[in-house]
Amino acid sequence: MSEETGNGGGIGERLRKAREFLELTQEEAATAVGVSRSALSLIEHGRRKVDSEELTRFAKVYGQSVDALAGVSPLPPLPESVKALARAATELSANDRDELLRFAEFLQARSPKVSGNG
Repeated sequence: MSEETGNGGGIGERLRKAREFLELTQEEAATAVGVSRSALSLIEHGRRKVDSEELTRFAKVYGQSVDALAGVSPLPPLPESVKALARAATELSANDRDELLRFAEFLQARSPKVSGNG
């Protein structure tokens, strides 16, 4: 399924839309996922593939399932609380956003949810 190189509806575009929906800059998203900003730009423009580990990290950061980001299932709407958190985070310093991300990761590890994003 080489949809990534197709008509603009590939993984890169879905990742860009998910990032923009959360009002994250490429720099913020790249830092959260653990890739460079230039790598994220290449991914969003369909010039670099995403491996499964990266896609899993994108899914966690963007609050979406791997299947939705891969185009296997439609993107579900984000809960209003997640949108509000993302917007509030844009007003924080980079250090505070890093701390917020660490706290979110702590909460995820403390009480793992069963999800259908295989």
